[in-house]
Amino acid sequence: MRGLRDKAIILTGGASGIGREAAIRLGVEGAMVGIFDLDEAGARATVEQIGSDRSAAYHVDISDREQVTTALAAFESRFGPTRGLANVAGWDSARLFMDSDPAVWDKVIRINLYGSLVMHHVVVRGMAERGFGRVVNVSSDAGRVGSSGESVYAACKGGIIAFTKTLARELARNGVILNVLCPGPTETPLFTDFTKDMPGGDRLAEGLAKAIPLRRLGQPDDYAGMIAFLLSDDAAFMTGQTISISGGLTMS
Repeated sequence: MRGLRDKAIILTGGASGIGREAAIRLGVEGAMVGIFDLDEAGARATVEQIGSDRSAAYHVDISDREQVTTALAAFESRFGPTRGLANVAGWDSARLFMDSDPAVWDKVIRINLYGSLVMHHVVVRGMAERGFGRVVNVSSDAGRVGSSGESVYAACKGGIIAFTKTLARELARNGVILNVLCPGPTETPLFTDFTKDMPGGDRLAEGLAKAIPLRRLGQPDDYAGMIAFLLSDDAAFMTGQTISISGGLTMS
């Protein structure tokens, strides 16, 4: 894809799942990738697959502004100004809302919403000042159409869609474009934990696969190409858009 070679890109949640596959794809496209993740071992394993000459792992709680600022400075001192950002990190625990614990709400909101706000406020600020930036925010179809057992998570992901559209309007004049990717049900460590937490979760994956027109759950590498595209020059005239990849489950 055009414009990714030697472009410095930060990606959150690259230790596993969709984030890992996206980081690897960006490496294949020639980008220089900084992985921000609490799972430092997993992030380093991803770096090993990309190559340590073109990528680096940083132990970061993305909801902690100081940690993000420190990691950003370390990344840019090595690879140069950040040109792209992919916010992929996410977490949830399956519960019907009336059975949920407010302490869990706080964690879900901190990771899925507040963490992305911090990443934009710290990282995208530099992009706007330099007059160039590409951002992909990974939301979820839970934020578009709802998902039982994911009420607070869906609220956060819906918020990410609205936030991205708003910031796309605010920063267009600064040369920063922002778009949203909404995955459907996908076989990731998060999905595995989700089905373990939910009563009858062992049947959930099977039922979802049957409901999806393409008759399978998503795989992490089903999204890597779209993330790379949205960070590339091939998407230079596209901003404020929400793209769903769900095997046809949420096409209506």
